Amino acid sequence: MKRSRLSYDEWKCITSKELSGRQVNTDFYKGYIGLLEIKGVTEAQKWNFHENEFVVCDKGLKWLSILPQDGYYCITAMMNEQNDILVWYIDMIAAQGIDTDGIPYFDDLYLDLIVFPNGEIKVDDMDELEEALRQKDITQEQFNLAIRTADELKNSLLGDIDSFREYTNKCYDIAADA
Repeated sequence: MKRSRLSYDEWKCITSKELSGRQVNTDFYKGYIGLLEIKGVTEAQKWNFHENEFVVCDKGLKWLSILPQDGYYCITAMMNEQNDILVWYIDMIAAQGIDTDGIPYFDDLYLDLIVFPNGEIKVDDMDELEEALRQKDITQEQFNLAIRTADELKNSLLGDIDSFREYTNKCYDIAADA
């Protein structure tokens, strides 16, 4: 199982960034909210969706991290310079914590949801989740947790894209005030 830090160090194309974040406890959210502002890249990173290409990592873009305290998922909202959400990337996770340097991390359960601004949801890396189970990199319980968490998200938080966008914007306002 891979450990991912909310400093996004694995994105080697990012050459310069500003990172801020904090633990919050509000009426609608309890957990970590972070903001990564991308200041420089070696090369823009692009994804394809329905034969349309869009940029997810480039100078000027922002990534909002939402890591609920008692949740088994981490939301990354990739935003442009006008704070419009380009896409949400949601990792299913087994556990979370804070490294000795104060950077939050999570143990990635391979399965991801990619949510587009029109509300469409793409399940991603199911093959990696199944392979991790076959290779005994994860347990059956962790496999079930990933599936259950993805299903719960699709039926609750992601069930109304406008509400989800509003929730994300409220989290962004907290991050921007940090």
